[in-house]
Amino acid sequence: MSRETQSPVVDATLVRRLVAAQFPAWAHLPVEPVEPGGWDNRTFRLGNTMSVRLPSAAGYVPQVEKEQRWLPRLAPHLPLPIPAPLARGAPGENYPWSWSIYRWLDGEPATEDTVADPARFARDVAGFLRALHRIDAADGPRAGDHNFHRGGDLAVYDAEARVALAALHDRIDHAAAAEVWEAALASRWERTPVWVHGDIAWGNLLVQGGELAAVIDFGSSGVGDPASDLPIAWTTFSGTGRQAFREALALDSETWARGRGWALWKALITAAGQDANQREADRSWRVIDRVLAEHRELRRPAATATAVPTRQARP
Repeated sequence: MSRETQSPVVDATLVRRLVAAQFPAWAHLPVEPVEPGGWDNRTFRLGNTMSVRLPSAAGYVPQVEKEQRWLPRLAPHLPLPIPAPLARGAPGENYPWSWSIYRWLDGEPATEDTVADPARFARDVAGFLRALHRIDAADGPRAGDHNFHRGGDLAVYDAEARVALAALHDRIDHAAAAEVWEAALASRWERTPVWVHGDIAWGNLLVQGGELAAVIDFGSSGVGDPASDLPIAWTTFSGTGRQAFREALALDSETWARGRGWALWKALITAAGQDANQREADRSWRVIDRVLAEHRELRRPAATATAVPTRQARP
């Protein structure tokens, strides 16, 4: 890899230099890394009231301009706080890309331990998404490379999903997984495109006092099909939480089928990949279990429902 294509080391020392050079009024403020710091971007706390967010690789750089432009327009229409851009940084100090300073949002990432009432939390997430989907999206950025096609046509990942399905053929119920995937590809969002967050997940949902308090990281946001905001139903929610989420969103069955496809695609490629750590792999297998179990439940009459193993035993 050439020097020009290497990703820079993003640490607190670099952030201090960038802030001092470009925003000297804030140069005296302490800089501390936020843990977990994120994958697409690295996040640091600047003083008590601000955060700094820097892309970790070239593919994430378009997110800076998008968030700077659109987050102030979205915020007034949403029921919860979202990141508010305060300044935009320029390349410098051997860091090659634009970066952002935001107002700090209080809260901690949601987890099973920090959420007080899973069903209420799921309804609150759905309420945020309903409000996001209602915002005029006429001029918004259509799904594409800038947001990894969130809100776009799931078929862009068809080849990748089928390779993963083939690799896992003897480890899952291949027929059921293929049915889920085919069902996801069988329809399109034919209505007016809506705003999508693109990465509704534990780490991007902040809680205070056990309740949803803010939504962060709009780097994968865009305009299109809301199905790409549904995977949290299987990656995070279960039981009453998933049911509450589904009822609160009230989307049609084909959109939910595409949502299962989005969840299954990511879980398959992670489970089949060589780079996933054990925790990531285990989480992906749980998602596969949930998606396939729900698919079977939807397909068979309740009177004849029988337990069917989701996958073959894995070594």
